[in-house]
Amino acid sequence: MTVETRPVAGPAAMSRLAIADCDIHHSPRNGMKGLYPYLPSRWREHLEMFGPLPRQAFQNGPAYPKSQPDASRRDAWPPEGGRPGSSLSFLQTQHLDAHNITLGVLAMIRPHPGSFMNTYLSEALSRAMNLWQVAEWTSLEPRLKASLLIPYEDGEASAAEIRHWAGHKDYVQALMLSRTAEPAGQKRYWPIYQAAAEVGMPIGVHAFGFGGYPVSGSGWPSFYMEDMVGHAQSSQSMLTSMVMEGIFERFPGLKIVLIEAGFAWLPPLCWRLDKLFHRMRAELPHLKRPPSEYLRDHVWITSQPMEEPDNRLRVLDTIDWMGWDRLLFATDYPHWDYDDPAMVLPRGVPEAKRRAFFMDNARAVYCQ
Repeated sequence: MTVETRPVAGPAAMSRLAIADCDIHHSPRNGMKGLYPYLPSRWREHLEMFGPLPRQAFQNGPAYPKSQPDASRRDAWPPEGGRPGSSLSFLQTQHLDAHNITLGVLAMIRPHPGSFMNTYLSEALSRAMNLWQVAEWTSLEPRLKASLLIPYEDGEASAAEIRHWAGHKDYVQALMLSRTAEPAGQKRYWPIYQAAAEVGMPIGVHAFGFGGYPVSGSGWPSFYMEDMVGHAQSSQSMLTSMVMEGIFERFPGLKIVLIEAGFAWLPPLCWRLDKLFHRMRAELPHLKRPPSEYLRDHVWITSQPMEEPDNRLRVLDTIDWMGWDRLLFATDYPHWDYDDPAMVLPRGVPEAKRRAFFMDNARAVYCQ
């Protein structure tokens, strides 16, 4: 796939850098019914009669509803109606043009059918959503590329969807959510990683999802804030599982992009994994290298939500340890905790690092 970094008329011309935004959220204007033109009649009737069945006890919406309406910025509601992220023309004006975003990666997370209990419905909806994304988004706006929806609790069906769309110019990654029904390194998910590695498609893993279990190590949290903090915790568990199960040794071409879980926790996770590996490696003969080396070679992380210590320069120390080539800029548009590209980095970051952060790293992951 080729992505051109070109000047855009209007407000974007004021931007010094062309920007890649690696986490933009879009949605059907009419909810699930907006997907009906792409869905076989059998499944339209199923949804009308039974609805989707998630893998957790909360039947209407997420387990911890966001206090901000639709978890979105108040200025992100399209003037023609519909929920934030449902209007291509409004997204073009408010976001792509305004910030000179010449590569935007769409990530559909609500709804994401991957964690529905009925895996046959998950499979049908994934195909419908993938058809919808091309027909109503990426074919109409060349700056946008999409994340392939897969029914990730069904490894074989997910692998088939990946192979079906392999090589399509509008798809740059396959998309899972981080809270899977079992640890993500286990064998039921291996067909996904094998197919992705074979066709050269990265796997994006976005925070959230409903595997049927609490995000904590014991029971359900009391507060929305606990759930938000849990995104980083579940992502650490996910990466640990992938390394321990030998995913990156078995599929050396696999790329993982971790989305919307922060990143400052990665260095101490690597330190702890390496320390224990050197003491307990007899249990893991299938691992040929320390865990940190697998993570360094196979994992990229989006910047949003950027950690904000009292001294903002401290976050640069974390990025230096990770490597500036590992971090992909993301805004999380149109959500309330959106990161503005004009304010996300502290002052004084050298030009080469800024270019890597805002564009070059995304091109290296998605455009080869």
